[in-house]
Amino acid sequence: MISPDLHPRRKSRESVLKALYAYSNQNENPMLVLKRVLSLISMKSSTDSAYIENLYSLVLKNNELTDKLIKKNLKNWKFNRVAQLDKILLRMGICEIIFMDDIPPKASITEMVEIAKIYSTEDSSSFINGVLDSVYKEIK
Repeated sequence: MISPDLHPRRKSRESVLKALYAYSNQNENPMLVLKRVLSLISMKSSTDSAYIENLYSLVLKNNELTDKLIKKNLKNWKFNRVAQLDKILLRMGICEIIFMDDIPPKASITEMVEIAKIYSTEDSSSFINGVLDSVYKEIK
């Protein structure tokens, strides 16, 4: 049974993070990387895999836009110093906020913050929260 405080799409978001991280470290076809990651996880429904493929594709397709928004909303921080995992989580959050109308922006922000607590540094969750909140306020 899923923990009541665990968002139902958490596993899907973590899968997208893993696929994007793998892709950023390999010189391979992005869809092959995604298929490899998806083959390692068990999906509950085709909705999960559709969501994963959609978010993964959105992040890859909108890399320039998301990086521009990240750079614009960094406070006293250089983009090239942002940890790779944090950049990926920020890109994912921005893509959900901008392109996925069925997901409340605050849910996207909260999920990226919670995933950062698991996979990134101690300070990453508050950093990601600050940047995503600033981006959300800007585009709102």
